[in-house]
Amino acid sequence: MDHLLEIKDLSVVFHIFGADVQAVRGISLQLNKGETLAIVGESGSGKSVTSKAVMGLIPNPPGEIATGEVLFEGKDLVKYSKKQMQKVRGKDISMIFQDPMTALNPTMKIGKQIMEGLIKHQSLSKHDAKNRAIELLQLVGIPNPEKRVDEYPHQFSGGMRQRVVIAIALACNPKILIADEPTTALDVTIQAQILDLMRGLQEKTGTAIILITHDLGVVANLAQRVAVMYGGKIVETGTLDEIFYNPKHPYTWGLLSSMPKLHAKTDKLLAIPGTPPDLSNPPKGCPFAPRCPHAMKVCTEHMPAYTELSATQKAACWLLDERAPKVDPPATIGVGGES
Repeated sequence: MDHLLEIKDLSVVFHIFGADVQAVRGISLQLNKGETLAIVGESGSGKSVTSKAVMGLIPNPPGEIATGEVLFEGKDLVKYSKKQMQKVRGKDISMIFQDPMTALNPTMKIGKQIMEGLIKHQSLSKHDAKNRAIELLQLVGIPNPEKRVDEYPHQFSGGMRQRVVIAIALACNPKILIADEPTTALDVTIQAQILDLMRGLQEKTGTAIILITHDLGVVANLAQRVAVMYGGKIVETGTLDEIFYNPKHPYTWGLLSSMPKLHAKTDKLLAIPGTPPDLSNPPKGCPFAPRCPHAMKVCTEHMPAYTELSATQKAACWLLDERAPKVDPPATIGVGGES
């Protein structure tokens, strides 16, 4: 299958205060046309850095892409100049940033911010661009778009600002939409509306989505495939059902166990003990070994290779080696069930 986007052996390093922080360490991922791929993990696992590497937004200095390729329709974006990437960003690959208030310019009218990409990438006149901006505001569910197109960001609620950010990202009909924690700053009701909006827009436009999040509830509502990231590495990938109902990596078990359960008999929330690794001095072995209740000596000394579990699922864990003791996943990983 020809992938729309293929990341191969990507490593990103930040040179900060005399230390080399290895934020992303040799990851490989694929994105197919029209699908939603979720990248999940705790803060500091490398999710957002990966998305910024795809967009060519790694600040240099202090950051750099040390190794790897980012192939979009077969062309390596890592080799693109800043000028070449400006033609890709917004037109072919767009991004929804985490905080809509900082993503929007408070001194510019909403309509003008949507029009910028249309004028630059699609060579529309100001009149046509404004009409298209009104259509986009209507598409993302903003009432009275003819009036609100001339308003400023502070005149919109948080949920409405996020809809505006989505309208800007969709303006030029991108082939890939990267959503970096798109619902984090929103209350639960607005979160649900934004997720429904993104799902509906994907069905209408066929845009492929990379969803960056730590919220597994969001993943369950939107994604078809999931990549679990920890310590700058992909530790497990699979379809939504494989990750939620047949996970194989202890870190994935921990993430699923920490999800609140609707019919739980206790109000106690489970958490993964310990803290993520220091990526200025990453561990030799499995990055999760210091926090893993099943860690063996080999886990701290050698990085595990990927074990192919199915045509769509693989995980990097020494427990999957045929010589390892058999360990069953905890009962607490049942999605939405009793625990």
